[in-house]
Amino acid sequence: MYGQDGPRRRMFVTGDSTVVTRSVDFLPMAGWGQTLGLFLTPDLEIVNCARARASSKSFYERGRFQWILDRVSPGDYVLVCFGAVDWEPEKGLHTEPFEEYQEYLRQMVNLARQAQAHPILVLTHERRKYDKSSNLLRFLTTYPMAMREVAEETSTPLIDLYAQSLEWWDELGRDATRELFAYLKPHENPVANLKGHDDTHMRADGAVESARFVARALRDQGLVPGHWVRGLDRQEFTTEEIGWLDADTANRLTKERVAPVPEAARIGVER
Repeated sequence: MYGQDGPRRRMFVTGDSTVVTRSVDFLPMAGWGQTLGLFLTPDLEIVNCARARASSKSFYERGRFQWILDRVSPGDYVLVCFGAVDWEPEKGLHTEPFEEYQEYLRQMVNLARQAQAHPILVLTHERRKYDKSSNLLRFLTTYPMAMREVAEETSTPLIDLYAQSLEWWDELGRDATRELFAYLKPHENPVANLKGHDDTHMRADGAVESARFVARALRDQGLVPGHWVRGLDRQEFTTEEIGWLDADTANRLTKERVAPVPEAARIGVER
């Protein structure tokens, strides 16, 4: 079982805009990495390194994973969650699911292990997409398939938020799922950073439920000591607890959490 009683451990969380800690100018949008600490005791410090519009490729190549490697200690945890952006056609972001995407996942897993940390793969949640008959569509399906292959091949623990999200969206239906996604309500003032409707990113309620699932999986799969997980039945959280950042802090962390990638650590695939 990963994790033993002893010094405080850190959990470095990687990912994209579905995971990132948002600034207050994105209210009511939140990432599940932002809310994960609600369900964990102070024995485990969450360091959410996720960044908006990050694919596995851009996160690695721009030195965001290297920043983690430069700070991770033996016994720490590294959660790896990509796929929601990797499909984007943009050259600096796009990866083919069974080619580059898997290579970047393998590299992150292997480098975390070389640092004597515990890598954990987390499948991203599905988008809110329905056909004209209100049937839920599978938009990201090849990327979850590819991550599952890497998890099996490398014997890396896997948290299947993707399958869970499909179950949730099916159960809730087309209309009720709007309550979890970043659709502005009549009393909420639109701001420049939100479109008013969004089928990709969560409101705080959705982020909390995703984090609750991840925390429960960490406990139930024996990935962290069970007493590090708390409050799984709790329903009410304050704005302060959810932890939106001020804009200056969010911008500073985005700029600071990068490091040069050694040439020997670069992925050996054609770009």
